[in-house]
Amino acid sequence: MRVPETDEAPQVAPDTTEVVLAARNVSKSFGAVHALKGVNFDVHRGQVTTLFGENGAGKSTLMKILSGVHLPTSGELILDGEAVEIASTVEARDLGIAIIHQELSLAPNMTVRDNIFLGCEIMGSTGVNYAEEGRQARELMRELEEDIDPLTRVEDLRLGQQQIVEIARALSANSRILIMDEPTSALSASEVEVLFKVIRDLKARGVSIVYISHHLEEALTITDHAVVLRDGVMTAYAPRSEIDLEWIVRNMVGENFDIGSPPSRHEMGTTALELRGLTVPATSFTGNAVDGLDLSVKSGEVVCIYGLMGAGRTEMMECVAGRLPATAGRVLLHGQDISSFTIAQRIEAGLVLVPEDRQRDGLVQTMTVGRNLSLASISDFTRGLFTNRRDENRIIEDSIREVTVKTDGPDATIGSLSGGNQQKVVIGKMLATTPSVVVLDEPSRGIDVGAKAEVFRILAEHAKNGMAVVFSTSEVGECLSIAHRIIVMRRGRIAAEFTQDTTKEAIMAASGESLVA
Repeated sequence: MRVPETDEAPQVAPDTTEVVLAARNVSKSFGAVHALKGVNFDVHRGQVTTLFGENGAGKSTLMKILSGVHLPTSGELILDGEAVEIASTVEARDLGIAIIHQELSLAPNMTVRDNIFLGCEIMGSTGVNYAEEGRQARELMRELEEDIDPLTRVEDLRLGQQQIVEIARALSANSRILIMDEPTSALSASEVEVLFKVIRDLKARGVSIVYISHHLEEALTITDHAVVLRDGVMTAYAPRSEIDLEWIVRNMVGENFDIGSPPSRHEMGTTALELRGLTVPATSFTGNAVDGLDLSVKSGEVVCIYGLMGAGRTEMMECVAGRLPATAGRVLLHGQDISSFTIAQRIEAGLVLVPEDRQRDGLVQTMTVGRNLSLASISDFTRGLFTNRRDENRIIEDSIREVTVKTDGPDATIGSLSGGNQQKVVIGKMLATTPSVVVLDEPSRGIDVGAKAEVFRILAEHAKNGMAVVFSTSEVGECLSIAHRIIVMRRGRIAAEFTQDTTKEAIMAASGESLVA
């Protein structure tokens, strides 16, 4: 879809519903960086206000101000008609405001129960009432239709299950204003449907929802009001009845923009990656996560792996990359059996993985942007104990330019980047090793529509030049973007295989799910 250029001024539409929380002329600066510039934002009682914008537009900064993480540099917040200063998350919680952060803030070594009630423990006559906390935790899991034992440690859960725990923690506070920053980024379509049922129930109880999502079509099914931020400025506002996908993208990007492009018709090469009878044991249940799987991918081919959570996508990819052991089967790279290779040996041979969880597995939080980008290709600029800084800087500069990382420079801390730009760093780091096969687990997680198009363009260009690309996704629309083939996994096996001529409904039906209502 082509989106025309626009110079529209910020739109203001009257609304008759009650405004429970408002930001008035709010600005926020971090040194010389102006993250927000005079933003006006309303939260309506018992309705969903969706905030759209590219990475770095200021969405998360505004939400952190509303939830007490940051104080505004200027402007004010008005709650129930009175000006308030929310100086901490504790004050926000006391005022009935809770936030589900895009990057999970769970304690991995603690149980699900203890994470849900961390900082707001239920006290009894002799101390913490663990029995009541357990009962309420189980009730929250039932409400979210997730079979998770409250005594399970969070580090033993899949990423999507951890996201469910994060949502449960926010729901446990019985907040009247609930901010959801990318709550579905790690959820399957069926889990999104459950979450949307919960949101509709919360609305019926008068709870106000602020919703942020890069899944534009998904967000349109739940929103009542839409606000768009671009470069720290509110560019548009409208009620749901007046917006569509084109309206969102036009106001987000503000220029001619192509949401997607068909896969390249270039000639394929020989088989680059082959899996023969690959079997991977499950870590969270008895049995196999991947069960006797056969798959081959040619040089220059883009293959999309789709499936519900628990289908075995992540386990298959991590086994291919050497992070999980196989109990049977082989992994062949250009005909060579690399099943016994270490992760480093597989990278050296030309096979790399972009992991699903960038915070835990893709980045070193204490390193700069530049050092994260150059980490995987360290052998290219070191000789023994000596480092060639010129070669390293060249790798870093090329990577920043190729994956279009928005940063103050290579020496910026990785934590200073938005979630989407952090994901670009992970992708850029692996592409810097010049691989022949790249495997990406949910590469667009936390990436806005513009950055997503850039990432897929980069992958398509590398495929055109002969690189084999395998990526997984939980967003069915992405299956039909650049992939030459679409593989649907179900219960550790290949359930179906499609070409670009298929439909979203056919793909989802093969995985055992249905479209979100």
